[in-house]
Amino acid sequence: MNPGIMAWEILIIVSPVFVLCGVLISEASYKSMGADIKNLKKHLWGDKKVILHSRDIRKCEGEFSLLFDLNKKKEFYEMLNRILSDGDYTVIASAIQKVNFLKQYGKLGNDVYEIALSFIVERAVFCLDGIRHPTTLHIIIERRGHAEDKKLEAHFQRLCAVGTYYVKAERLGQYGLEISFRDKKDDIQGLQVADLVAYPVARHVIDPERANPAFDLVRQKIYRKGEKLYGLKIFS
Repeated sequence: MNPGIMAWEILIIVSPVFVLCGVLISEASYKSMGADIKNLKKHLWGDKKVILHSRDIRKCEGEFSLLFDLNKKKEFYEMLNRILSDGDYTVIASAIQKVNFLKQYGKLGNDVYEIALSFIVERAVFCLDGIRHPTTLHIIIERRGHAEDKKLEAHFQRLCAVGTYYVKAERLGQYGLEISFRDKKDDIQGLQVADLVAYPVARHVIDPERANPAFDLVRQKIYRKGEKLYGLKIFS
């Protein structure tokens, strides 16, 4: 079994929260879920290349203007929710309250990515520790820019070299951690799933009392220990 973690970030300037969201999924489950997503796209858009992007879906923009047709919209969400509900994957997400972060550190920068990525890698290892047979972990992150990606990759290499507060480097090394950066246009299904998951997580962090049906679906996929959502860390 070769799990991979597909990580994607959502940072909305007008939002008070930053969320980095990871989807931990085995190679076999990824192929199965990816095939289901491709079938959804083919059913609604034929052979046209479509990238599932949470904002465009919510705004019915670009290729998702067809969602103005309420019958198409109903069909789309029924198929998508079934895929997200039935898929065999685990969500690990890190949220940072930006106002509190600013008060404590005086700026918002790549540090939030580094903090969030450290947590996701840490909890992914905790999750994988429960799998008895050998595993490897490949992390795929959506590209943001050459400088940003280079800085985040350097942080990742430091993690591998010295470990985290809770996980020593030797323990990380058992999973042969690798990292790669891919463009949105590459149509990576795992990145799109992480994108779809990130928005309801962000809305939950902002207002946990507000009705959030999408998060209710996502909640069942979050890494947990007992009843505790061990895969959702909120830095506040």
